[in-house]
Amino acid sequence: MPGNYDLQKTFFTIKGDILGGIVASIVALPQALAFGVVTGMGANAGLWGAIILCFFAGIFGTKLPMISGPTGPVAIVTATIIAAYGNNITSVIPVFLIAAIFQILISFTNLPSIVKYVPYPVISGFMNGVGIILILMQLNPLFGIKSSTSPYESIKSLVLNFNEINVDTLILGFITLLIVFLIPKRINKIIPSQIIALLLCTFISIKFSMDVERISEISIKFPSMIFPVLTYENLIKVIPFAATLAVICSSESMLTGLVADSLTREKTSPKKLLAAQGIGNVLCSLTGSMPGSAATMRTVAALSSGASTKFSAIISSFCLISVVMFCSKFVEQIPLAVLAGILIKIGYDIIDAKLLKVIRYAPKDDLYVLFLVFFLTVFYNLIFAVGAGITLAALLYAKRVADSTSIGVKTIVDEEISEYEKQLADEFNYLIRVVHINGQFFFGSATQIVSQFEEILGTKYLILNYESDSLLDISAVFALEDIIIRLQSQRIKALLVVKNEKVYKQLKDLNIHSQIGEHNVFYKETDAIEHAKMRVRAQQRKTQ
Repeated sequence: MPGNYDLQKTFFTIKGDILGGIVASIVALPQALAFGVVTGMGANAGLWGAIILCFFAGIFGTKLPMISGPTGPVAIVTATIIAAYGNNITSVIPVFLIAAIFQILISFTNLPSIVKYVPYPVISGFMNGVGIILILMQLNPLFGIKSSTSPYESIKSLVLNFNEINVDTLILGFITLLIVFLIPKRINKIIPSQIIALLLCTFISIKFSMDVERISEISIKFPSMIFPVLTYENLIKVIPFAATLAVICSSESMLTGLVADSLTREKTSPKKLLAAQGIGNVLCSLTGSMPGSAATMRTVAALSSGASTKFSAIISSFCLISVVMFCSKFVEQIPLAVLAGILIKIGYDIIDAKLLKVIRYAPKDDLYVLFLVFFLTVFYNLIFAVGAGITLAALLYAKRVADSTSIGVKTIVDEEISEYEKQLADEFNYLIRVVHINGQFFFGSATQIVSQFEEILGTKYLILNYESDSLLDISAVFALEDIIIRLQSQRIKALLVVKNEKVYKQLKDLNIHSQIGEHNVFYKETDAIEHAKMRVRAQQRKTQ
């Protein structure tokens, strides 16, 4: 019966959202505490930031379950801003407020759509830099030495104060690292290793009365409202910092949105996502809580556990509130060394291992951009690093285009091939389609091509004809992988036509040809079309 089916569907949706919200809160708890500590705002600010942002961004956000809260990149930027204000938390509240207002204003423009055009090496260099910063800044608390506000200061402080190492702290940190790195994946799927480390190491520290620094105090009261006074002079000083924080919060939120879209095969509105994040961060700033963004790891955890609506974000907030209300005494006993170990694992996970596997095959231009962004992120300024990376990538691309244009290659239209393709529509009713990739398949064209695959429903065989002699850059390689995965998820067989042996060798070196199937790569378009026609006819004979 239709009524019973709808009731059953609603039951499974609610069940999935509740489970997803609980799992997301389990992942969020240690991270929120750790990020609060690393910024200097305190664990309390990190925890309430996760509660407030997740709740309000969930209510006002997209229908997909976006689990929000403090994240690695946001924590690093926040820590940098607080250090610039002399560690005066009250003074940075206007920065958080203006940054949140910027997010809301950005949501009314077309800027959210620009994030998908950022070259992959820029994103990778930035994320690798953030991962390294998180790791370096946790070395001091891992050894029981006072934390520093920058990677350079952390290393310097560790060397100068090496004789002050706290053995109890080091033991707890080492146990934490063993747990978060060595727990098998099958156990990690049931209960996150970060929670296991948090519970077990805190219990050990209490049981053996270890002399270690702890969180100390968690407030069970809702944070009191703070209304900052903004003068013209103060506003001028605040805007650069606020713009930096707004860009980082917005970029990470939109990247999380792209990941969620890829997993669910749905399209979320980046404008609505940003507006909701901005509203949530306004309330975080007015309560003195830590700002944040949509968190990829927590969102994926919720989706993987069956969550399908924003109700799971609300559930996640209530789970964290329950921790504050009923487990605050235990949370206060959590050693900072344990949080340091957890953050080191988070930093390690942020590092782009996917790119490192293929880095020796990457074009030099991509490596120039990646390393520039990486070193500027770690040793100078995060937002400047991203801007410099985008500028360099654009200049290098312009140079490539200029170099190829100077050759003076003319486009030749093969009338016989063109007519051959037109017959496919009549004979096979679009079961077979041919897509020509003309010119360089680079980070911009890759994005455009990927967006076209929303319109090929009903197709069984898609022939990708890459006609250029230019090698693929890293963005194009990963975009091609994404195309293949999308087609396979829609039960569409991909065939690839490459007319250059160097391009084919590059695909072979990067293992792309095995993903698409070596027998599905051709040098001639006519061979690919005949192969597809033969397969379609064979399938039609089976169904008759």
